[in-house]
Amino acid sequence: MLNPSIDSLLNKIDSKYTLVTVAAKRAREMQERYDCRVERPVSHKYVGKALEEIDSRMLDYKPQEEKSGK
Repeated sequence: MLNPSIDSLLNKIDSKYTLVTVAAKRAREMQERYDCRVERPVSHKYVGKALEEIDSRMLDYKPQEEKSGK
């Protein structure tokens, strides 16, 4: 079972696509910098740690406004 659950993560971020994108970018960042914001992560993998950061609201996503190119 996934920890944290998808349901609790989707309460923090609006769509599965956005959730995957944000977690993947943060996982890549953690891999390069070796900085995890969660004090005692359950997961040993970077994506799992990124999901834990999202669940604990240490990592947030703010959508960019669409540019009108008309």
